[in-house]
Amino acid sequence: MLESAEALVAEHAALEREMADPAVASDPDRLRDVNRRYAALGPVVAAHRAWTASRDDLAAARELAAEDASFAAEVPALEEAEAGAAHRLRRLLVPRDPDDDRDVILEVKAGEGGEESALFAGDLLRMYLRHAERRGWRTEVLDATESDLGGYKDVRVAVKSRGTPEPGEAPWARLKFEGGVHRVQRVPVTESQGRIHTSAAGVWVMPEAEEVEVSIDPHDLRIDVFRSSGPGGQSVNTTDSAVRITHVPTGVVVSCQNEKSQLQNREAALRVLRARLHQMAADERNAADADARASQVRTVDRSERIRTYNFPENRVSDHRTGFKAYNLDAVLDGDLDPVVQSAVDADEAARLAKIADG
Repeated sequence: MLESAEALVAEHAALEREMADPAVASDPDRLRDVNRRYAALGPVVAAHRAWTASRDDLAAARELAAEDASFAAEVPALEEAEAGAAHRLRRLLVPRDPDDDRDVILEVKAGEGGEESALFAGDLLRMYLRHAERRGWRTEVLDATESDLGGYKDVRVAVKSRGTPEPGEAPWARLKFEGGVHRVQRVPVTESQGRIHTSAAGVWVMPEAEEVEVSIDPHDLRIDVFRSSGPGGQSVNTTDSAVRITHVPTGVVVSCQNEKSQLQNREAALRVLRARLHQMAADERNAADADARASQVRTVDRSERIRTYNFPENRVSDHRTGFKAYNLDAVLDGDLDPVVQSAVDADEAARLAKIADG
């Protein structure tokens, strides 16, 4: 497996030459793809060089130890260094999700529980916005339907990295594990008796697709316009600026009403539609490969309860990985990395186990 990195090292060198090609430099789309792939291969190249050097040092020490016993004392430390370098390289060679370098569109939708569920959806939105701020990502609310008490019936937000992120650090690589049902246990603001209630909100995370990657035939779209509305149904503005787009072949419906013009809402809705169609295609590919599907920790199925937020105990629990911590207040303030990392580690362990079994 480790020797297979040589092909990636060769690809990295070829990409470096391609980046110097004026024809590539004048093609923004191609240059973006080349830069993204070059950056993704960088850590593999560095790890391969480190492993090769440690392997050569070990081989030299063993050869010298056969002639001079004083060199034998160096062998154990060099063996440990070589094993560590091999482990780091092996982890980088684990097949990655092809969408890992992408930005995302994240949707939070209130579930059963009325206003309390909508308020919890608002808490989740703030958690993700604060988390994005901590990681230096940019966010843009594409569409939102507020509830009467200031929560959200549903909200969609785009999360984008700044520049070219390191492998495994882009929004999709981290946030894809957030898809599913998030359950909250607390005393709702609407509860007069102080009783703890349980409600839930659904989270759906989709990798954002470029316009050139998802082909949408305009003839497949049914576009309706209507008047935007806010909490309680009151009119937000006096023009029919909200847009609802139906993708007839798949039945996917997306509506946006946040912007003041039909054109802006239409563009926002198309962004969401492209992401959904891209995700549907990815889900179909995964469904065709049962083993690949079984190795995934993530899910976009809202029927799967993935996490519980228990306010009385200040506890957050991830039901997929067994992660548990008693700093719920910090997590809701955006300190989400330890929770997410437990899912990243579990996913990586499953991928490594699959390679070992294969």
